[in-house]
Amino acid sequence: MAKTFLLGMEAKLYYTAASETPATLDPASMTEVSNVKDLSLTMEAGEADITTRGNSGWRATAPTLRECTCEFQMQFKPSDAAFNAIRTAFVTAGEIALAPLTDAHATVGAFGPVGNFTITNFSVNQPLEEAITVDVTAKLSAFGLLYEKTE
Repeated sequence: MAKTFLLGMEAKLYYTAASETPATLDPASMTEVSNVKDLSLTMEAGEADITTRGNSGWRATAPTLRECTCEFQMQFKPSDAAFNAIRTAFVTAGEIALAPLTDAHATVGAFGPVGNFTITNFSVNQPLEEAITVDVTAKLSAFGLLYEKTE
């Protein structure tokens, strides 16, 4: 029976070293980041006003440049390789390849962008009675592909 909906706990975030040819990145060869809590993926486009007098008084808009932002929270775990790779990308102003997918990469229907990202936020939260966490913002720096597992 096909799934009628997906749960956030089924989604996956994968990482590997940044690629000079991001279009060749394959989530199947990337490592899962299991130390992720909530993740939010925003893909949006800029807008160009293409309104003309012949549009019957309606404003017309066309999409322009697209952007992708991935925000997530993870536990502060220096023993975790993914945590260290993301922290290193932030500290060195480097890139890291990420694939935030809606499901495991091998699952039919898994969907998401794959490419090189820069880490623009790495904020440490130290609540009194909870685990120390990090809020991470990753912004696409080199588009690879829009992954969709079809078979």
